Amino acid sequence: MLATERSDSWRRAFKVELRAEAIGLAFRGWPVLPGTYPTGAHWAGRDGVEDTGPVPVHRDWEDRIGTKAEQVATWWTGRPYTLLLATGRVYDAIEVDDDLGRRAAGVLRSVGIPVPIIATPERRWHFLTLTGSALHRDLAADPSIKLHGAGSWISLPPSPFQQGVVHWRVKPEVCGWEIPHSHVVQDALLDAMHEPTHDRLVSQLVGAD
Repeated sequence: MLATERSDSWRRAFKVELRAEAIGLAFRGWPVLPGTYPTGAHWAGRDGVEDTGPVPVHRDWEDRIGTKAEQVATWWTGRPYTLLLATGRVYDAIEVDDDLGRRAAGVLRSVGIPVPIIATPERRWHFLTLTGSALHRDLAADPSIKLHGAGSWISLPPSPFQQGVVHWRVKPEVCGWEIPHSHVVQDALLDAMHEPTHDRLVSQLVGAD
């Protein structure tokens, strides 16, 4: 009984926080949408329980992109839906693994260009950019790198996953809510890709002895 009460309390707290974040972002013109939410090993909120997620709750989600904040507020009155950002209309997101994400964030920090960065419990990082640019061929050739553009979405903080909560590595406030052009992030990723990792550097030093 105690475990159930804690679970219900946790969901209520998250619902309030998710709703407040969704309303705030919608007022800023971010195309936010409700997504399925974790229940044990499954995802609920879209015609029952699904094995994968998060995915948009509404099957006509693309027609709902750009909904006014007042309507967005009603989407989170019932369940603790995850907070999704529809990509390809205003913003895109470049998804990478956490190792490359950390190195690229270091490159951006070294040149004094903060950009909004999101990290998921699945150790994936999303760099937000203005929409419309394809990936550089070297980035596109790496199967661990994905561009979220038209027809896609990403999870925004504080969306819950089974293993944890989506969080900001760099909040939009740090950037003055300015989203960079894609080439800024792509250049940083390309620089980071050509930096030797610690393991490769150690191997090179050992091989040189």
